[in-house]
Amino acid sequence: MTKSFTEMTPALKRRHAAETRFQWLGRLAILLAIGFLVIMVASIAFIGVGALRQTHVALDVFLDPAEIDSSKLKNADYDGLVKASLRKKFPEITKRREKRKLYGLVSSDAGYTLRERVRNTPDLIGQTQKFWFLMSDDVDLFIKSAAPPDANEQGRRISNKELAWIDAFRSTGDIETRFNSRFFTSGDSREPELAGILSALVGSAFSLVVCFALSFPVGILAAIYLEEFSPRNRWSDLIEVNINNLAAVPSIVFGLLGLAVLLNTFGLPRSSPLVGGIVLALMTLPTIIIASRAALRAVPPSIREAALGLGASRIQATFHHVAPLALPGMLTGAIVGMARALGETAPLLMIGMVAFIVDVPKSVVEPATALPVQIFLWADSPERAFLEKTCAAIIVLLAFLVLMNLAAILMRRKFERRF
Repeated sequence: MTKSFTEMTPALKRRHAAETRFQWLGRLAILLAIGFLVIMVASIAFIGVGALRQTHVALDVFLDPAEIDSSKLKNADYDGLVKASLRKKFPEITKRREKRKLYGLVSSDAGYTLRERVRNTPDLIGQTQKFWFLMSDDVDLFIKSAAPPDANEQGRRISNKELAWIDAFRSTGDIETRFNSRFFTSGDSREPELAGILSALVGSAFSLVVCFALSFPVGILAAIYLEEFSPRNRWSDLIEVNINNLAAVPSIVFGLLGLAVLLNTFGLPRSSPLVGGIVLALMTLPTIIIASRAALRAVPPSIREAALGLGASRIQATFHHVAPLALPGMLTGAIVGMARALGETAPLLMIGMVAFIVDVPKSVVEPATALPVQIFLWADSPERAFLEKTCAAIIVLLAFLVLMNLAAILMRRKFERRF
């Protein structure tokens, strides 16, 4: 017997109330996810922004001609000249231990900086000039914190005497905080104030170039064959299952494969972007193949049938009509796979790209590291100043990942065709 409208109203109200609760639960889940993401990124950015600023100190250095031989500018004792200027600034410092603390105010790079200035301008020899040098990491952190010093000297890394010396420089305007361009233009260093990400960025770029050059054409051709030409039998089903399984294999397994085969068997150069790119290509291939097959499957069958009906061969129908229409989806899958490869650390650790690399690599066969590995190395360092560097490098890595995913979205929207 059919129920009346008045009898159905309570049931409709309960159903509508359940739908409303489900919608609000979904919105709450999205808001919680966005909130956690904002908190995480904001906390990392709050710490990492300090790495973009660097403290410099000005010293009046007398370029003594007796110490600097104009014929051999490279071999002069520039560190001694910097130390002499510090002793002149504070002549009351006579004890050896206090002198070591005084010299520790400036970075160990001060002598090198002075040498480069003199080599570029030899006419300065014999004059007293004001030069700006980096301060040490502990002093840099203390000045950038802008917090009042703790009354307990044991609770901080800067002693009261060092505070007095810093205040003396501040009173004469000889301390400045500037943008840290060295972070983007220098390689790694044992000293936190000198460390940069350029060598890691170049290593990641070389690895991604090798990865893309290998994985994109192989993945696209494999997907086209499997989707358009391969016969449907147990062997093709076995291959498809294995490709899906490879997409879920932990990345460290690919690193072990690279270590056993590429390094130990074929003898390729260790810690090189060439090996890293090959390992990342093997890891990225399943993702590209799966995404490319999905893009080919999304092309309407009428496109193939029309081309074949007009006399085109299967190869002509595939490469002249089907593949161009599926190319946006293929590119999207490739970019997403490359973005995953950019953030991988475990396989690169297994092939030795964890090495300490200062110089920027010039080719894919030179030793290099990658940005995720550089983050791992800095996070494991005991110096507190490396925490800023780690967070800043994470922000750079996240920025590249966001740009790559944004490029995938824009490319798909630009070339996508609605059927």
